[in-house]
Formats: sequence, C-alpha cells, structure tokens
Amino acid sequence: MRRYMLDTNTVSYFIKDQFSTLGVKILSVPMDSLYISVFTEAELLHGLAKKASKGSVYKLEKLVREFLAHVTILPWDSEAAYAYVNLRIACEKNGKSLSVIDMLIGAHSVANEACLVSSDKAFFHLTDILDLEDWTKP
Repeated sequence: MRRYMLDTNTVSYFIKDQFSTLGVKILSVPMDSLYISVFTEAELLHGLAKKASKGSVYKLEKLVREFLAHVTILPWDSEAAYAYVNLRIACEKNGKSLSVIDMLIGAHSVANEACLVSSDKAFFHLTDILDLEDWTKP
C-alpha cells in the first residue's frame, strides 16, 4: 500500500477546507495510508497557540485536535536522522535550500518511504530526492 506523509500546509488546507480537490483526495485514500511527521504536529500546535493569543480559536482547535486524533503521527528516529543528513548534504551540493522544519519533514518522508504531499514549491526543487505529490491541483 502506498504511504503518504501530509506536509503542514496540506493539513492546514484540509482543515480549513481550502481546496476541494484536496479534501476529495484525502478522503479517497485509506486512513491508514496517511501519516504526518511529529514536526507537522508541532507546527499545527504552534499555529494554534499563536492564534489563541489573539483571541478565541475554539472551532479551529477542535478541528485540529480531531484531525490529530485520527491520523498516524510518526515519531522522529535514527533512520529519519540519517535521511536528514543525506537530504541536507544533497541540498547543499545542489545549491538548494529548505527551511530546517521543511528539511526535517522531507527527510521524515524519505525515511518512512512515504510520498510527501505538499504544495510548497521549495520541495519541488528536490524531485530527484523526494517522492512528491501536490493534491491541491486537479
């Protein structure tokens, strides 16, 4: 079974129902084939904390927590650390750059042999290293 790691932007778009194609695709694959990195979980929780400081986010928090309760969250491990080293070295050799968190999520997908689902353009400079799909496009 093909495995998919959803990037933070993909999860945010899904929770906010921003792309109909994304919702259809996520709901069309078996739930046990969808994963997120623990770093995506951290980014989602950080986003909630920032919004909470500006006022009530009850509805959004409920949606995020419900999503997190139903998706498999992969922990960081040594295999992911080795994948990070290889991805970072490849990026440096090719003059490509990613934010640290994006590099960690990308490496996590490689270590878990999962297709990274993202619309983040930075990842698409690394198609020789990462297995990528953008589910926001029809």
